[in-house]
Amino acid sequence: MLELSRVDLEEIAVALADQSAYEHRYLINPQTGEIVFWTSDTGIDGETPVALEELDLICIDPLPSHVWYQDMADFAGQVGDEQAGRRLERAIRGKGAFRRFKDELHERYPDLLPAWTAFRDTRARRRAVDWLESNSLIDNNTATRYRDEHPEPDVPATTA
Repeated sequence: MLELSRVDLEEIAVALADQSAYEHRYLINPQTGEIVFWTSDTGIDGETPVALEELDLICIDPLPSHVWYQDMADFAGQVGDEQAGRRLERAIRGKGAFRRFKDELHERYPDLLPAWTAFRDTRARRRAVDWLESNSLIDNNTATRYRDEHPEPDVPATTA
């Protein structure tokens, strides 16, 4: 089992969120917790191509985009300012939801940006812990303790 303090949860979260279609993967060393970046052309050292099957590493497959979309929907639904919540909910309808949500926050509700960032990042790190647990890299007690110690932050009731 890995020591959670030695694992970069932010980097696992990035890997879990990576929706790009490029020929690359994030991998984790199950003994050390080190995360490496692999491409079909340059392997993990940036120079030597190597097949994934030849590595004693675990692939960190991205989660579907609807998982990350749900974060926006949940955040919008928890914003106490009804007008802001409705505008954010409208922004995530249809194609381009991620960009529109971000634009809406930056242009109309910049005071909600710190709350959104904390909400999104906390959920992402908790998903990283869930991923580690589901891949038997940390035990259930460690995962539960992390989730207990890192609850989701409150969303502001009003905008400034």
